[in-house]
Order: sequence, then structure tokens, then C-alpha cells
Amino acid sequence: MNCRIAVIVTSISPPTPLLRALAEGCRAAGFRFLVVGDTKSPPDFALDGCDFLDIGAQRDSGFAFAKLCPTAHYARKNVGYLVAIRDGAQLIVETDDDNMPRDGFFAARERAQQVKVVSGTGWTNLYGYFSDALIWPRGLPLSAVNTTRLPYAALPTAAVYCPIQQGLADANPDVDAIYRLLLPLPQDFRHDRRIALGPGSWCPFNSQNTAWWPDAFALLYLPAYCSFRMTDIWRSFVAQRIAAANGWHVLFHAPTVRQDRNEHDLMRDFSDEIPGYLNNEAIRDALEKTMVTPGIAEIPNNLQRCYRSLVELGVIQAQELPLLDAWLQDLAGAHVDEPSPSRTVK
Repeated sequence: MNCRIAVIVTSISPPTPLLRALAEGCRAAGFRFLVVGDTKSPPDFALDGCDFLDIGAQRDSGFAFAKLCPTAHYARKNVGYLVAIRDGAQLIVETDDDNMPRDGFFAARERAQQVKVVSGTGWTNLYGYFSDALIWPRGLPLSAVNTTRLPYAALPTAAVYCPIQQGLADANPDVDAIYRLLLPLPQDFRHDRRIALGPGSWCPFNSQNTAWWPDAFALLYLPAYCSFRMTDIWRSFVAQRIAAANGWHVLFHAPTVRQDRNEHDLMRDFSDEIPGYLNNEAIRDALEKTMVTPGIAEIPNNLQRCYRSLVELGVIQAQELPLLDAWLQDLAGAHVDEPSPSRTVK
């Protein structure tokens, strides 16, 4: 099995048709498939083509983070990232156990892109470029849902470097609880567009269909001591702040999965999303004011500065900081290969 490309999910379910489809697709493509379990995972989980990390295997991994991270939390996905990186991954593709992969999910991916670019626009509803419906990504401030956008045809095209790439999801895309309570689903997106989010533009991205290259591996970090529904969203804001300082872009591309969403209590989701509705504007402001130094080697220091700013803002608990330190120490010991010398596109 090729460990250079790893697909990672978390799950507390027994093998489902969607997990089997991911395992089969990874086998056919020669990818490694890692499922990160938790305390509620079946003790006898077994799936051909899958490496399953139960809580015991995580704690025995040698990673300090694995012993410090709370259980029954999505942030345990971080252990899967560390295992993949230690074992030589040069591309990590993360998804969820309720996403059915399409053929494009296993297709080749490139960091260098020649695409339409959005930059300098502040909060931007990128879903609006992929659909004529009123729809927005989870984590976008509600005040930005209807913000005027340049027409797609008017966006400039540029050669950009995108070591973080967000794929959309059809049918049951990643929208917030307010959308789900008020507006229609399913919804599908256009499949003929790609857009790079550049410096000065902000749009949340999630952990449901996202690809990461080694330059950006440190930015995979999912915080544990915050709202469950905000952990990947606030990660994305930190990642965007640091990516912009390096001149990187975040690519948003057409769906390569179709989501058959696990059962959710929408009012509980709404409650868990309230910290985002109330604070995402302030988080962006705090991150923009945080000193960030360009350079791959500076990313660990930049992460610590950004998360200290969020702790000071009161949206993340102080327990996050030693957990982040453990992540960075584990990452440094995971022998990440040197990234490609072509870090920027001239």
C-alpha cells in the first residue's frame, strides 16, 4: 500500500457502505485509508483496506498529543494526521464517514493551479460561485451571506500555489443549522468551476473533503477546547491567516463526494454553532491583528501566536495551548519530508 497518499476519517460506526466505498476506492487507487476511532467505536471494527486506530492504538502511538487530547472528540482526528505523516504521507485527504466518494475523489491533485482568484474582498460567500441558490458555508458570518460578489467571469485568472484544497459536497453540503432549519435540501453544486481564495479574502472551509500538502501539514491542527461545530471552521481561519502571510491560496473546487449525512439534532447543532455566529467577525479581526511571520519554518510559532490570540479572545479555552504544544512537538518528531522547493508561483 502506498503510504504517500493517505485518506483519513473519524468514525464511531461499524463498517458502513460509505466506509466500504472509501476503503475500496483507496485500495484501487493505491492510497492508505486510516479510520480514527474513539471510545464509542465498535471493539471488533474490521474493514479490508483500512487501518483502524482505536483508542489503545492511539495512546500506544508514541505521540504525546494522543494521551492529552480529550476522548469523545473530533479533534482525535489529529492523531490520524500524525500517524500518516510519520509513515511518509506526502498528501493527506480528509473526509467524513458520511461522504460517498466519486471518481474525482481519487484523481490526481496538483498544488500549482491556474484558476480564477478572489482576493481583497473580506468575507466572501464562495458557495455563491458554485450555485444560483441562496446557500452559504457553515461558519460564514450571516451578515456576509448576501454580500455582493464580482461575477465569476470578471474574476482575474492567475497562477497560484494551493497547498490546501477544499472540495465541496453535493446533496447535503456543509451548511449551518440555520440553513438546514429554513432552506431546502438536497442541493447540488456546479462541477465546472475552481476558485482560489487569496490574501484579504475570507471564507470558512471544513474538514469533510480537504486535501493538504506537506508545506501546510502543521495547519491541519484541529482545536479540542472549543465548540464541536466550530473546531474545523476556526482551524480554517487560522490556516487562512498563515497561508496568506506565505502568499498561498486556498483552492475551492467542485464536489468529489456526495454526502449522506449522519443523523443530527439540528437544534443542538444550532446551539453549538452560536459561538461562531457571535464571534467569527471578532476572530477574523483578532487574527488579522496577530503578528504572523512568513516562512515554512515560522508556521509553528505562528500557530502558537494565533491560538494565544483566540484564547485571549475567550473563544478557546486555555487548555488548548499545552495540547497545541504537544501537537507541534509530535509533528517535529514525525520526520516530515522537506516540502517542494517551488513553494510559490512566480
